[in-house]
Amino acid sequence: MKIGFIGLGIMGAPMAGHLLAAGHTMFVNTRSRVPEALAAATACATAAAVTQQAEVVFLMLPDTPDVEKVLFGQNGVAPALKPGQVVVDMSSISPIATQDFARRVAALGADWLDAPVSGGEVGAKAASLTIMCGGKDEVFDALDKDVASDV
Repeated sequence: MKIGFIGLGIMGAPMAGHLLAAGHTMFVNTRSRVPEALAAATACATAAAVTQQAEVVFLMLPDTPDVEKVLFGQNGVAPALKPGQVVVDMSSISPIATQDFARRVAALGADWLDAPVSGGEVGAKAASLTIMCGGKDEVFDALDKDVASDV
């Protein structure tokens, strides 16, 4: 699967690494340097560039304002979304903001899964995170089949 991953910090980098190791094609974007362990991924200059190439875009960002900026800011995810694409936000952010972001993404014809994680850096490295997911059943089921066990 062609996967976009935005946010390669202490949680995102190992999560993206597991997806890459599972054989997915990866397009990544981060504020800092792409970690050496993700050298096989395609680094993109913007969130929009990630979105243009991926079937599904994962976000693993520090806080609500960061998610909003990556989604709706200049060169963000939302303007590049195509109908049928999926955005999976794994950040732990405001549930009220999450509902707003989901509505705005849906208005563009794309799907949204809210999937915050529990387990911290240790869980991210060990691929043992607990993922709490909300969204359309059919979108979850499709991703569960294709990538959930790889994170």
